[in-house]
Amino acid sequence: MKLPQIIIDDLVRRALLEDLGHGHDSTTQALIPEGQRGKMVMRAREDGCLAGIDIAAATFRIFDPELKITRHLEDGCVLSKNREILTIEGAAQSILGAERTALNFISHLCGIATLTQNYVQEIRGTKATIACTRKTLPGLRAVQKYAVRAGGGKNHRFGLDDGLLIKDNHIALAGGVARAIQRARLHTGHMVKIEIEIDTLDQLEEALAHKIDAVLLDNMKPDHLREAVQMIDGRALAEASGNVTLQTVRAIAETGVDIISIGALTHSVTALDIGLDDGGQNP
Repeated sequence: MKLPQIIIDDLVRRALLEDLGHGHDSTTQALIPEGQRGKMVMRAREDGCLAGIDIAAATFRIFDPELKITRHLEDGCVLSKNREILTIEGAAQSILGAERTALNFISHLCGIATLTQNYVQEIRGTKATIACTRKTLPGLRAVQKYAVRAGGGKNHRFGLDDGLLIKDNHIALAGGVARAIQRARLHTGHMVKIEIEIDTLDQLEEALAHKIDAVLLDNMKPDHLREAVQMIDGRALAEASGNVTLQTVRAIAETGVDIISIGALTHSVTALDIGLDDGGQNP
C-alpha cells in the first residue's frame, strides 16, 4: 500500500527547506555552471530490501520539476549490490542540490525494510507476525511504518488515538489490571480494540477474566511465553515484546504467539548504503 502523495510531498518539502538553509547550495553554485546538464544513477551499494523510492523520486521532482526521473524498481524489491534504483537527468545543479536529502530518506527506509525482512525470514513457517511499534523518529512515523510494510512486516498502532494499549504505568495509576480494563471499556466504542501489557501469569489470568482483546506479554522468556499462550488458548491475541533480537526471535515465534513487536525496527536501524553515481554522460 503506497503512501498518499500529500504525506510524501509535505515531508520532502520540509526536509529540503532544512537543507537549503538560506536558500542556496553554496558549493554546487560555485562549481557547476547554471546551464550544465547531468545524468546520475542511484544504486544500491549492498544487498537489502528497497523502500522509499517514491520519496526519493519526489525529492528530485520537488526540487526541480523539469528533472527527468526514471524508476527501475518498486518498493519491496530485493536489492543486490550495484543494482540501479533511479536515473535522474537534467540540470546538474538541481540533481546535486537534492542528492543528500533523497539519499537520507531512501537509505534510512531501506535499512528499516531490510531489517524487517530479516526478522520475517527468521520466523518463516511459524504463525507469528513481525510488527513495529510507536518507537519512531518524530515526524517520520508514517514513512517508517511504510518501510516496515515494504519489508514484509505489519504495523502496530499509529498513535495514542489508534486503539487502547494499557501499559504498566496505566495499571499502576488506575489501581490494578481489573480496574484498568473496566475503565477502558467505559470510555471505548465497540469498534476499538483494547490491549493490556502484563508482566506475570497472575496478571494474565486476571486480564483474561475480563475478556481482553489482546495481551502484550512483556519481556517473557520462551518457557513463560509458551505457558501464557496455553492459558490464552485463543481467547485473545498474544503479542510478545521486549528485547527481541534476530538471535532470539525464532524461539519466541515457536511459542505460538500471534505477534512479535520490535521497537528496533525503527528506533535503532542502520541505514542501507545507497549512492548516487555519475551516469556516464557528464563532462
